[in-house]
Amino acid sequence: MAKSKPQKTEKKADKPAEKLEKDNTGKKPAAATAKPGSTPAPEAAQVNIGITRGDRQKIADGLAHFLADSYTLYLKTHNYHWNVTGSMFNSLHAMFMDQYTEQWNALDGIAERIRALGFKAPGSYREFVALASIEETPLQDASDWRTMVADLVAGNEAVCRTARRVLDIADDADDAPSEDLLTQRLQIHEKYAWMLRSLLQ
Repeated sequence: MAKSKPQKTEKKADKPAEKLEKDNTGKKPAAATAKPGSTPAPEAAQVNIGITRGDRQKIADGLAHFLADSYTLYLKTHNYHWNVTGSMFNSLHAMFMDQYTEQWNALDGIAERIRALGFKAPGSYREFVALASIEETPLQDASDWRTMVADLVAGNEAVCRTARRVLDIADDADDAPSEDLLTQRLQIHEKYAWMLRSLLQ
């Protein structure tokens, strides 16, 4: 009997920890649900950067979707760089390389912003598939460069739409660093969409 009492005490000690995870409204944050998105890092409750935990959660969740879209577009662009053939090979091979290289370098900044907000960034293919609005496209004909370009136009436009949705959330929370990050990405992806779209005209 003497050994069982400490076990009961340990179970009770878990309950206050649940209360610490609740925000000022008394509700558990969105990460407590099974929805895909960012998950709280151990230090999430201790982050005090002038943005409420609830707002940080919303921004981090939005950035998780944005990261998934960005990674999916990067991989798709890299795939087309590897496999494009035909009369447009030289120009598209080079263009796709420029774009996927820039996109790859940008992924780190998005993930690190999620971490700075106190949450874990998604980092597996399973998470990215669940979070991304961009679907994978099977490559049917490597010489059909127009289909590739049109697909990348749609992908860049999708990234822009996701960025704008998250930008609104960051703006409401007065999260200037996230706003700056998303604004820069918008400029890049709008430019890529325009350049690719011009090839089809």
